[in-house]
Amino acid sequence: MPRIIDRYLILEVLRAFAAISGVLLLVVVSMLLLRVLEEANLGALNADLVLRFLSLEVARQLASLVPPAFFLAILIAYGRLSRDSELIALSAGGIGTGRLYLALVYGAVALAVLTAWLALEVKPWAAREIQLIRVQQKDQGYQIAGLQAGRFYQQFNGDVTLYIGEIDDKRRLRHVFIHDRRGSVERLVMSDIGHYQMDEATGDHLVTLLQGRRYDGRPGAADYAIGEFETYRVWIEARTATLYGRKRSMMPTGELLGSDDPEDRAELESRLAPPLAIFTLALIAVPLGVGSPRQRNTGRILLAFLTYFSFFNLQRLAETWLQRGVTPPWLGSLWYQLLILAVVFAILLSDSYWLKRVQRRLGLARAPGGT
Repeated sequence: MPRIIDRYLILEVLRAFAAISGVLLLVVVSMLLLRVLEEANLGALNADLVLRFLSLEVARQLASLVPPAFFLAILIAYGRLSRDSELIALSAGGIGTGRLYLALVYGAVALAVLTAWLALEVKPWAAREIQLIRVQQKDQGYQIAGLQAGRFYQQFNGDVTLYIGEIDDKRRLRHVFIHDRRGSVERLVMSDIGHYQMDEATGDHLVTLLQGRRYDGRPGAADYAIGEFETYRVWIEARTATLYGRKRSMMPTGELLGSDDPEDRAELESRLAPPLAIFTLALIAVPLGVGSPRQRNTGRILLAFLTYFSFFNLQRLAETWLQRGVTPPWLGSLWYQLLILAVVFAILLSDSYWLKRVQRRLGLARAPGGT
């Protein structure tokens, strides 16, 4: 019998979770799609990479969607059971509050494992892939589909400047200008024609100029040289190494473990927060969702609303404080979960059935129907 009740309760929660997750995912995908299309429209993203870029952005956000979806699912499922007096019937049959929590354990553990994988593995991987696409699109020079005539492109922190006057249908470049300050001699190269290609294996870029002129040195200097050439090639290496002198959000979780850097610690705990939030929010959601059918639920709904927004706002605040050294390292950035849990239970304690039962036994409160 208890197993049947557990199965019934968790199925009610999972049905609501599936519906809420679908809605949240649809909203997130819609918002991200608009942002990605805007980047493609501005030329910052190749049109061929829109779907891949969108899928990576969604993968990066998935871990943060599971805890709020599970929290709302418990509120909706247990709230319906409470309004329909099903929880009263279960209580009359010996199924108490403890069983309501126990029924959630199966779903909470499975979702916590899934969320941990999304947060610890998928999220940093997606962040690295997104950064790699941005590096290839912006810092290494664009592929021919992303180049635009009449614009300047810079690489190596402005040491190399490339300008292309025209691009025809045969991938030929016209009126090309290159200013190269990487070596000991400043160089200016101009050509009326050239072509462009990219090594697909390495991501390196090769611009070849034909029948042009080259100016070495600075105008007015004694060693200033002017010459002509038949072929001039500029090889721009793919700077994927800069990808790993990067944001901490892209670092593999293994590199963050054991680090004494407060920012590394904050990043690691921000990845651990979503799976832990599954259990914290489940503990909070049960008393918020369970109430007497005769009680007005306005107060509980308002408290649930405030709990939801306070939880995730405090998460960002706690991470920022740890990064800046406001909170000591031993405290970390996960203390907000215990704080929210304590505050919510303190607010609901006065309405607790168990507290009223203890008070009646101690003679501190009147029994129902008493004088």
